[in-house]
Amino acid sequence: MPGTRNTSVGVGDLDKITLSCYVALVVIGWLMIYAVNYNPNAPYGFFDLSSSPGKQLFFIITCMVILFFIQMTDWAFWRTFAMPIYLASLLLLAGTIVFGREVNGANAWYQFGGFSFQPAEIAKFSTCLAIAGYLSSTGVSLRDPKSRLYALGLFGVPVLIVLLQKDTGSALIFFSFLMVLFREGLPAGWYVLGFGTALMVILGLLFQAQDVAVVLFLLASARIIQKEQNHRYWWWAFAGLSLLLFWWEAISSWVVETTAAAFGNPAKPVDPEALAISPLWIMAPAVLFFATVFLKSYIRKNSLIQRRLQLVLLILGLGCGMVFLAGYAYSLMAPHQQQRIRIWLHPSEAASDARGSAYNLLHSKMAIGSGGLFGKGPLQGNMTKLKYVPEQSTDFIFCTVGEEQGFVGVLGVVGLFFVLLFRITQLAERQRSNFSRIYAYGVAGVIFVHFIINIGMTMGLFPIIGIPLPFISYGGSSLIGFSLMIGVLLKLDSHRNLA
Repeated sequence: MPGTRNTSVGVGDLDKITLSCYVALVVIGWLMIYAVNYNPNAPYGFFDLSSSPGKQLFFIITCMVILFFIQMTDWAFWRTFAMPIYLASLLLLAGTIVFGREVNGANAWYQFGGFSFQPAEIAKFSTCLAIAGYLSSTGVSLRDPKSRLYALGLFGVPVLIVLLQKDTGSALIFFSFLMVLFREGLPAGWYVLGFGTALMVILGLLFQAQDVAVVLFLLASARIIQKEQNHRYWWWAFAGLSLLLFWWEAISSWVVETTAAAFGNPAKPVDPEALAISPLWIMAPAVLFFATVFLKSYIRKNSLIQRRLQLVLLILGLGCGMVFLAGYAYSLMAPHQQQRIRIWLHPSEAASDARGSAYNLLHSKMAIGSGGLFGKGPLQGNMTKLKYVPEQSTDFIFCTVGEEQGFVGVLGVVGLFFVLLFRITQLAERQRSNFSRIYAYGVAGVIFVHFIINIGMTMGLFPIIGIPLPFISYGGSSLIGFSLMIGVLLKLDSHRNLA
């Protein structure tokens, strides 16, 4: 009929490269799940819905049906109802705190008979829609502080809810939306601040917080001295202070121990912990030197100089705050979480904890390395068969690829992901609609962070935090969430000339 808009599309209208990569990764994932759970006495057990291969096959068929129905919808539906879908996913997400089931310490799942559902996976998809819908609205600009705050809040709210579920890994994924915001104009200074914060947290975990703070005070002092007119004398003082700080803790400890021995009660030995030097005392020389240099420059009352010094003071305060906060947050973590972080930051300790927190990492590396160039062959992975690597169907599915398919198989899977991500960015750039472009970049960011962290943690490059490998890891929630992302992306792209 005249004036009727055709909203459905055929397979020929969909981007073939994206669709092919999606199908290939899903099939590879199912084959790897089948290999992990293979039972020679029941080779056709994948028809059994109580088995992992059977459930995953059911999820794959479900996702194919979902993709079909998405292509039957009006492309404008996703832009119009982006915010209601987002709000509904937040309600589902928050409901797990009260009605959810705890899995691996995280209260992030609903249980329906023999199936589980994790709403955080759907929330990633809905957040893509919400951010695309908001940023594509008329009058919204990330140069405006109000728009910036609202955009950050769109992924900040699910982060807070997921953290309340104690699911740190899923919360981390939502920060992938910072890539979208950067593409849409969020000032680069925010990213410098973010990377700087991450660096301070890592330094605070690697070293004593007071030692890192001393270095920060020295760097801040050096920055101010650099602008001084008679800076030669200040540099000599700076060098002397650096030498003093190198021996300061040892000198202070010797003085305290000597004093305690001279004036203490010989009949009552002093507890060594009571003689420990306070972190504030260790920092005292650096703090006093910085205060002297800072005040000398600040009292000039030149507004330009004062603003510059205020910025130095603000950055120093934030840096020291994050360093000490990292240590405090670490102390609140569960012992197994502390062990995982310690193994990540100090890989040399892995051998000494081979049966503890380093067990997963060591056996993951062994499984990947044992595959060699061409792998041991399908269903021939010894470590896979003997279940040496826990969670091998989910978080550590990449180990199965490495063991059975070898370096060639690993290269193939990684290559598929790179082709998929590159193609999604190409689709994003050819969209006429701002909504479609922003949504596509959101999908690319989520998949990229999942991919990098999952593969990285199987090789010890990231701490083990429970992140599935997109399309490949076992799990209906994850597969449905990523299938929704790809399905809507294909739908929007097929109508790019109409949007």
